[in-house]
Formats: sequence, structure tokens, C-alpha cells
Amino acid sequence: MPIQDGRQTSSTTTDAAANGSSRSRKSGAIHAQLSGISVSTTRVGVLVEAIEFDLFYDYTCPFVYRAAEMLELVKESGERELHVTWKFFSLAQVNANDPEWSAWGAPDSETIRGRLAFRAAEAARRQDAFESLHMPLLLARHRDREDIDDPRVIKRLAGAAGLDGDRFGADLADRRTLEALARDHSEARAKHGVFGTPTFVFPNGAAAYVRLAGVPSKEDALRIFDRLVDIARGEQSILEIKRPVAPV
Repeated sequence: MPIQDGRQTSSTTTDAAANGSSRSRKSGAIHAQLSGISVSTTRVGVLVEAIEFDLFYDYTCPFVYRAAEMLELVKESGERELHVTWKFFSLAQVNANDPEWSAWGAPDSETIRGRLAFRAAEAARRQDAFESLHMPLLLARHRDREDIDDPRVIKRLAGAAGLDGDRFGADLADRRTLEALARDHSEARAKHGVFGTPTFVFPNGAAAYVRLAGVPSKEDALRIFDRLVDIARGEQSILEIKRPVAPV
């Protein structure tokens, strides 16, 4: 919500404070812009850094779930303004041995892990309700251990998210929803060389595949996210960091 100008009052002290606060906000914004930092003044008197990126994901991936939970905690903190474009990436496709086969071209009679969830997300997008179904799909799979390849589970989640059931059912059955999967997956491979999920891609072209050990705590989420962004977006000379695991 944009900042609204305060009403004029007859109090000199109040006016002075308001003017001082305004000058402080302007000074901070100018300093941040000169430093090359994108900022958003969505909170009165507080500069919030806006961070934009694409995130390639598969609903079946536990590391996607952990990253998504971290991003939810970061948003809840109010310290960062996140602009995330979630893009489909099929692990079933990237792990397929047949170069002629595709997750989006295979018939509906063939069960492909995660494909129905992709279609459900795209069907929700047709109702401008992607965000309403996105986290419920991840929670159902990774927290509640539900089968998101089961149409009954998918339709129940859509109903709980407030989607129009008849329209959702029709869109879910429409194979044209798979065009988005084909488009996003092809972009991921051809443009960014994505091989797994989740993969963050920033506007400067920097990309990083990230695996969190678990869902961060509320206290740690912002710190972990900031460090991730600093390295993934800003240190492109670092190609890989991988922790060895001692044998048990």
C-alpha cells in the first residue's frame, strides 16, 4: 500500500516531525538508489528492499517446499518485498531416459509424478488464484503426505482455496494447461541450464540451485535468505558449494 501524505494540522511540532520524517525517507531512498539497491516504501518511515527473481520448481520436490516456507517467513517479517515468479520445471522430464518422451506430451492415461499439480496450478491461474492454491499443494504433499497425483485430493484443495469448482474441473481437464509446463521447462533448460529444483534466477542472469537442510525457523529465515541472495545473485564466481557428509 503506497504511503499517503499526512493531513495538515495546526501543530508546529507535528508538522516539524512530519517534515523530518519525510526528509529522512527521501534521503534514505536516494541513498539506496545511488547504491544500486531496489527499494519500496511500503511501510511508513521504513525502507524495504524489493527483491525480484524467478523460481523454477516441481511440487514433488522437498527442497522446493523448504524454500517456499522460507520465503513465506521472509514475507511475513515485512523486511523484504519479494517479487517471485514461480515457473514450472518437471523432474520427471529431466530424469527421463527417452529423448522422444515429454511430460507434457504423454497421454492423460499415463501417471506422471507432479504433472497433475502443475495442471492444477495453471487452472488456478486462469481464475487469478495461483497463490491461493500454490502453497496448499506444497503443504499437502510435504507436510500432510497426501497424494497430489490424485484428482480427488486436487479438487478438494481447490475447493478449500475458494476456486470455482466447475470452472476448475473444466480447466484441469484441458490439456492446454500443459503448454505452460512445456514453455517454462524449455526456458529453464535452454536459457538457464536448469537441472534441478528449486533454482533461483535473478534479473542479472545469475542462477542458483539451492537445497536447504530443513525449513528455517522464523528467527533465522531472513538471515538465511539474505545470505543466499548475496551469494547467488552477487558472487557469480562461486560455481558450487557442497557439504560433504561424514559416513555413519
